[in-house]
Amino acid sequence: MGFREAPLPGFEGTLLKVEEPHYNNHRSRLRDRFEWAGAIALADYELLELVLFRAIPRRDVKPLAKALLQEFGDFAHVISVPDARLKAVTGLGDAAVLEFKIVEAAAHRLAQGRVMGREALMNWLALMDYCMTAMSHREIEEFRVLFLDRKNVLIADEPQARGTIDHVPVYPREVAKRALELNASSLILVHNHPSGDPTPSAEDIKMTEQVEAALKTLGLALIDHVVIGKGDTISFRAIGYI
Repeated sequence: MGFREAPLPGFEGTLLKVEEPHYNNHRSRLRDRFEWAGAIALADYELLELVLFRAIPRRDVKPLAKALLQEFGDFAHVISVPDARLKAVTGLGDAAVLEFKIVEAAAHRLAQGRVMGREALMNWLALMDYCMTAMSHREIEEFRVLFLDRKNVLIADEPQARGTIDHVPVYPREVAKRALELNASSLILVHNHPSGDPTPSAEDIKMTEQVEAALKTLGLALIDHVVIGKGDTISFRAIGYI
């Protein structure tokens, strides 16, 4: 616990030593460590603390950071959890939830910036990193389409549908129609499995065949369909389904 000197009301020139909250020094030390060594020097709960500092200026947030990790697993899961679930955590208000969503959006934008407007097949690892960042922590299935031009440059990345924990509706004609609107020549389908297991289901395989057939009638190509799990991906082309 530290002290600071403050004027004593009614007694000019008299200073009173005021006890400072113990977390003030902790915050300064944590910020200094981040500036000196970066995020690699911090545990997940400490990185969460840094985010929480902005939203909760006058409270020890270490217990809250650790409680969030206990509830949701790791830093990435915490910032990706839907707003409603975050707001249900005792002590976490709207301002803190907004900070998490800003961090999540920034992470997605950075990853997207590494792939948008670039040749997709030559930049495949970065493309998969982006898809993992955007989708691997989702709690419901999401289906998105990556649209490529004649040189396989990524020209658009659009969510097409959101579903439930184990199903997402996909309409092949709508996918093909959107490709024509964007003047795309080929597509990559991407969807996630909230269970964490990226193994394609029978429905995934059937839907892929339907989309591929719809594209072929318009002279468009389906390059791949990638399923995103918690820590891995499966490519339909790599396993012979396309």
